[in-house]
Amino acid sequence: MSVQPDPAQPDSVQPNSVQPDPAQLAQLTPLTQPAQPAPLARVPWLAVAVFVVLACGLAWLVALPLWLRGTESPEFVTLLGLIAPAMMFTPAVAVLAVVFLCRVPAGERLRFLGMWPLRPAKRVVWFTVAAMFAPTLLVAASIGVAALLGWTELDLVGFSGFAAAIEATLPADLDVPLPPVQLLVVAQLLALPLGVLINSVSAFGEEIGWRGWLLPALRPLGTWPALLASGVIWGLWHSPLILLGYNFGLTDWRGVALMVVGCVAWGVLLGWSRLRSGSVWPAVIGHASLNASAGLLGLVIAAGVDVDPALVLPLGASGWIVIAVAVAALAVLGQFSPARQPDLAPRRVRPGTFPQPGSASPVA
Repeated sequence: MSVQPDPAQPDSVQPNSVQPDPAQLAQLTPLTQPAQPAPLARVPWLAVAVFVVLACGLAWLVALPLWLRGTESPEFVTLLGLIAPAMMFTPAVAVLAVVFLCRVPAGERLRFLGMWPLRPAKRVVWFTVAAMFAPTLLVAASIGVAALLGWTELDLVGFSGFAAAIEATLPADLDVPLPPVQLLVVAQLLALPLGVLINSVSAFGEEIGWRGWLLPALRPLGTWPALLASGVIWGLWHSPLILLGYNFGLTDWRGVALMVVGCVAWGVLLGWSRLRSGSVWPAVIGHASLNASAGLLGLVIAAGVDVDPALVLPLGASGWIVIAVAVAALAVLGQFSPARQPDLAPRRVRPGTFPQPGSASPVA
């Protein structure tokens, strides 16, 4: 006996055929699907504890030779130049532990860390380009604030402080004329992008930990708690060097406190670039740009001026003022809203495809 088609159904539709849900088809575009795998539903506290203990513990282990030698040792400066960059890779080691041993996240690791793929491409590219130059401008602004408040004195014409620093490094019997100091200052400024690229190697060792893994792991707390908590941890991680007088010349809790506040301030901006772009690379370049710009004060300071690092450094009070203004402006513009935080790297789907019954949903 033949089966007659149901007159209530269109001629092109056969009985018992599986039809796609029109709502699902409407949500798909020819190029991408709209969202990434769902973020963590809650903070993986055990993995966070493992990460913090490993990152900080390894930092102390790497810095141990400096403590054994002491700041009065003739080798201290040389050792510091070797150990400080090596210490910057300890957060990356901690990431390997939590990703592969604690299995956080269980999958989509490169996407969770914001490493790959680089989508949304335009946003990632423009944020990365901005991150190369914005920290330099903020550091320059902090120097200007310090000068306006009377915390330092600048020489923007003769660059006497920079000239004196160069002369101090030259042999006393050198009889070779030097280029004008203004030309040397311009050369230093033009070399900043190259310095950013060089510094980005070691900056990646830190940022893959702080903004790549830790910030997304803390995001269930909310945007601001995650930014502030990750900044505090980042600042405390510097303790092995700060307690030796690094940055602020203080060897007690005051130096650590200054570093924590500075890292929270800069961490908000770097973390914002991570959340706003959906990628870790703007934070990597921004961190590298901050490090490369640290010597700007030496170019413009007047000769013979004493500097209080707690006031004048970008991580000090003048930097806090500038960062506070920048963060306030971003907050007023709604830039910290979760609605402004794009999904990371939507997966591409073939045109015309849709989730099959019983298959894993592509947006799960």
